[in-house]
Amino acid sequence: MSVTLDGDKSVSVPDRAGRSPGIPPIRLTRRLLHGIQRLFRGPRPASVPALVGTACTLIGLIDIAAGVFPRFRHSRMHSFAEVLPGALGPFAAALSLSAGVLLLLLAHGLKRRKRRAWRAAVFLLPVGAVAQFGYRHSLLGAVLPVALLALLLRHRGEFAALPDPRSRWKALANFVLMGAGSIGLGLIIVSAHPHRTIGSPGLTDRLEHVLYGLFGFTGPVSYSGSVAGTVGYSLGALGLLTALTTSYLAFRPEHPAARLTEEDERRLRALLALHGGRDSLGHFALRRDKGVVFSPSGKAAVCYRVISGVMLASGDPIGDVEAWPGAIERFMDEAKAHSWTPAVMGCSETGGQVWTRETGLDALELGDEAVVDVPDFSLHGRAMRNVRQMVKRIERAGYETRVRRVRDLSDGELERIRRAAADWRGTSTERGFSMALGRIGDPADGDSVIATAHKPSEDAPGPYGDLKAVLHFVPWGAHGMSLDLMRRDRSADPGMNELLIVAALRAASGLGVERVSLNFAMFRSALARGERLGAGPVLRGWRGLLVFLSRWFQIESLYRFNAKFQPRWEPRYVVFRSTGELPRIGFAAMQAEGFVTMSLPRPLRRLARGRRPRPCAHGVRATADREVRTA
Repeated sequence: MSVTLDGDKSVSVPDRAGRSPGIPPIRLTRRLLHGIQRLFRGPRPASVPALVGTACTLIGLIDIAAGVFPRFRHSRMHSFAEVLPGALGPFAAALSLSAGVLLLLLAHGLKRRKRRAWRAAVFLLPVGAVAQFGYRHSLLGAVLPVALLALLLRHRGEFAALPDPRSRWKALANFVLMGAGSIGLGLIIVSAHPHRTIGSPGLTDRLEHVLYGLFGFTGPVSYSGSVAGTVGYSLGALGLLTALTTSYLAFRPEHPAARLTEEDERRLRALLALHGGRDSLGHFALRRDKGVVFSPSGKAAVCYRVISGVMLASGDPIGDVEAWPGAIERFMDEAKAHSWTPAVMGCSETGGQVWTRETGLDALELGDEAVVDVPDFSLHGRAMRNVRQMVKRIERAGYETRVRRVRDLSDGELERIRRAAADWRGTSTERGFSMALGRIGDPADGDSVIATAHKPSEDAPGPYGDLKAVLHFVPWGAHGMSLDLMRRDRSADPGMNELLIVAALRAASGLGVERVSLNFAMFRSALARGERLGAGPVLRGWRGLLVFLSRWFQIESLYRFNAKFQPRWEPRYVVFRSTGELPRIGFAAMQAEGFVTMSLPRPLRRLARGRRPRPCAHGVRATADREVRTA
């Protein structure tokens, strides 16, 4: 039953059977009125970009279908498609196709709140509305784009994101993708009229007809009736769109990605001199393909790189922990201004706590960093037997090691090490971002450490003399160093990396180094727990998936290699905004680390390498060496 208290307030009371009555009529009426008010007020401003982007995507797909498939144009769905931008008079198919492609191109930019996408949509929608009303006298066809235009104009403040970094390569990428898409759509258009096609043209004839049509010429395929004009206009529209969009991207002003300037690098080095011992990844902030934002006080900084719309920071902020919130706030403001997705790769537990507290982001454990304390390291004991035996065997084979600061090497020897590291690189592109410096032997990095393995031979020396392997370490404050890259001659004996790591640990005390950071082991805890006795089926299944993925990403092999030296494990985290963004962040991270690249096919790469000199070597931390995979 219902009891009324103090005016119109109604309280629901369960009856004797324990059943609760429905919602009181007054409360239901209020909810209905509130819903009607929300309907008239329209969507919330924050949801408008996603709503408009989704609407443009749906309209674009329907317009493309209306322009490509003749049955769709004469179906019941056509009565709905006709009121959308693009279905105009005698050129309905071509205009519908053009409008659909343009709306699809704009949809992603509108969802990301891009100002230029908003301007293009504001220009396109009234053109469609005027064409609808002028050619077809369709009032409803003009109302829909005008309604969407009104929504864009009312919430124009939501579309204020600045442009992304861009270069002339975007024009080439657009030409390739739009060209391939135009050829694919063109084949569908040419093949969508089987009852109007004269003869039985083969795939080669249809492809030739598409290629001719994209340039505005008539191909070998003939049609009866007015279909030939429809196909010709549609193919010509696709070719024109490809040419116009490529020309726009090629001739628009460049907006290069942020790069570390000399002044930025000077300020970062000053911060590292004071606080560089706190994070083993601090020196990697000096990569010159990163941008940087400083706190208002200048006592802290966050280094980042923008890839595929993701603003990717690496490691902890540089500088005084008390000033981190100011740098993080500047980082988030920059991400908001460009509508970039903020993310952090490989921050420490302290860094993750500050990031999540200051921004409301979430954190997920990504893996563990292997850190060896030099005073505690020893080759004695059963746990180090395999490493001890391998090192002794290699030393008996005549190999020698040298561990020196970069400033102590001559220019000629540094150049030889650079060329050797580039030639021994196992991939066509450099890998590394969050844990890689990107260079060897820079005069500004004189405190870096290089460990080399040599084997004198009575035979004729190779192109790099007796040099057989190289390890490069960067400073970690005043009393530490972090592994940057591992490279070896493929003809050298197995165990070069173990030999040089042991040599570096033995020489560390003489260099004033008390701790050494080795490779980063992704998902290390899952691999370790999954192989223990009593591990559950979920944990074992997760470990099995990681082992399977190790065929391409060396997840397990790096963990096994690091574990040989009995390190202590320091967890590292990824910081993200929402779970739905993790795939995008993961893909951007793989691009940054060099696992996903846009490169030429292998035969063309070999031809290019044969005609030009190889580039200088750059650093990469945890690059999977063939020896690591087999160790």
